[in-house]
Amino acid sequence: MQGAHEYWTMNDLGTSLCRIADRNSACPTRGVPSVHLRNHHLPDMDVTFPLTRPHAVLLVLLLLAAAAVATATASKQQCHSGDRAALLAVKAAFGNASYFVSWTADIPCCHWFGVRCDATSSSAAAATGGRRVVSLAVMRDAGVSGPVPGAAIARLAGLQELLFLHVPGVSGAIPPALARLSALTDLTISRTGVSGPVPASLGKLRALRSLDLSFNALTGAIPASLAALPRLASINLGRNRLTGAIPPLLLSKAGPEAFLTLSHNNLSGTVPAEFAAVSFVQVDLSRNALTGDGGSALFGRGKALLVAVNLSRNALSFDMSRLEFPERLASLDVSHNAIRGGVPAAAGNLSQLMFFNVSYNQLCGELPSGMASFEVYSFRHNKCLCGAPLPACQA
Repeated sequence: MQGAHEYWTMNDLGTSLCRIADRNSACPTRGVPSVHLRNHHLPDMDVTFPLTRPHAVLLVLLLLAAAAVATATASKQQCHSGDRAALLAVKAAFGNASYFVSWTADIPCCHWFGVRCDATSSSAAAATGGRRVVSLAVMRDAGVSGPVPGAAIARLAGLQELLFLHVPGVSGAIPPALARLSALTDLTISRTGVSGPVPASLGKLRALRSLDLSFNALTGAIPASLAALPRLASINLGRNRLTGAIPPLLLSKAGPEAFLTLSHNNLSGTVPAEFAAVSFVQVDLSRNALTGDGGSALFGRGKALLVAVNLSRNALSFDMSRLEFPERLASLDVSHNAIRGGVPAAAGNLSQLMFFNVSYNQLCGELPSGMASFEVYSFRHNKCLCGAPLPACQA
């Protein structure tokens, strides 16, 4: 049977393609081709299928379509060559740690672990040299060690999100080169061994919306340059060793919702009066050395979105009875301060309130009836508070 038909090779495919593309071309002529399949499991068994010209044309078209899809898919998956080189420099800076095991030539760089590229179409990506890397995440790996390779990361011109999280081996200072990431909207370097100051150069990141440098060993003052960022709405610098005063205009441009965590530092001075104009959702200034009036700037009108406030373990002193709590308030901790006055009657009517702690202060008077559902420890060690859940007030 094998001698009855010619076998169709890639030359035959080329001939058919030639005829399809240009009927006037001088294309080589062959007889009726066939497809010859060899069974690799049974090498003595060959199967030959006759292939007429219409079938040949169809096969050519199918092969061309498959090749086009494969090319488009590869182009769509491939990141910009400059970004790829920058990522490989990051990998090298961390000593080719096992975290980067997928960062190899046979895997498209947009599929590398911890890397995300933009959604540019294949045609647009091809025109611009490839898809741009928009997110780089290095997380939860004790095997990654060394300083943050700022110069390499700064070469990722389209980077919008940079995340170093739970990588205790990452150490050294936050590199000033990160300030060159003009498209960066989210910067997280948290739970690492990073030390030194918070770079004032971060104030150049005009697109930044969220900054999280918590759980590190950062020292020095909070740079006032952060207050100039027009889109910054969330700051977390908690669990560091920061000192000095809180910049008065911090988050002054945050817009309708602001989030601030500066807890577990050594900050001093007062809660800025300018905070009265900030629409906070959550504020945590606990475990610092703040003094003065911390209430009037954080409560009252204009704070309708406020959900959680923690001012505990400072040296704040203000009259709590004058505070106006928002209806959405769900958590309030002002324990371990020098707060005077009494608990406002309106506090007992807060339907969303889940946590309330005013212990270790100088409060006095009868608790609102709605406070009876809270534990006794929430009110202990005050001057003369009474009423449920504490003992009844004396006549």
